[in-house]
Amino acid sequence: MLTGEQVRERIVGYVDAVNSRDPHAIADRFTEDAVHADPVSNPPNLGRTAIIAFFESGIAASDGWTFEARAVHTCGDHVAIDFAIAVDSGGTTMGIEGIEVFAVADDGLFRSVHAYWDDADLTFG
Repeated sequence: MLTGEQVRERIVGYVDAVNSRDPHAIADRFTEDAVHADPVSNPPNLGRTAIIAFFESGIAASDGWTFEARAVHTCGDHVAIDFAIAVDSGGTTMGIEGIEVFAVADDGLFRSVHAYWDDADLTFG
């Protein structure tokens, strides 16, 4: 099992990958059979190919984004982050604030992530 510090390092890498807007770099952080639910009220993306498609769609629909993990909380092979993302599209910025909970495999890849946010967590400016 990874240490809490090693898990935090995986989150730093994830944030960097998300901000790179490279769907393959993001998906490479996950196991082949990972479950990615963003938000959890939507059907999950199952496996790396589906995770790539999810991020390709978000990239195509936006001009840019900034993703940050404002707080990171580890517990064994799980980690929860308080996140914020500002998505720019057509001169407007949409903000989302929420929580993501990850399960981490022994090799440091994410087995799953579940994002918790809804319409009340959206801002537009």
